[in-house]
Amino acid sequence: MDIQAHLRYLPISPQKVRLVIDLVRGKDVVEAMEMLRFVPKRAARPVRKLLASAVANAEENFGVSRDDLYIAQIYANEGPTRRWRRFGARGRFKPILRRSSHVTVVLREREEASRRT
Repeated sequence: MDIQAHLRYLPISPQKVRLVIDLVRGKDVVEAMEMLRFVPKRAARPVRKLLASAVANAEENFGVSRDDLYIAQIYANEGPTRRWRRFGARGRFKPILRRSSHVTVVLREREEASRRT
């Protein structure tokens, strides 16, 4: 059974978000949450909140314990890009791309845990 949570329109580029989510891919949920508390990247806080939301979905809707969950998939796709401009010398302008991202996390229950109950 897959438990999903989505975070859309995060105003951080997907390249920067991927640096954070690569650290927690495949880990237990409790271990990943603790790890994200101490990562000094700006994307760590929204990813941690997304992971907490997915865990809450699993506990409320499916009755799964957080100790039995692990991160099966987590990925960041590109969201819409806002095009901005800053004016430069001699009548030119310098384009600025403000990128956003969509993050998705998929949690699964460990196989040993489902056999025990």
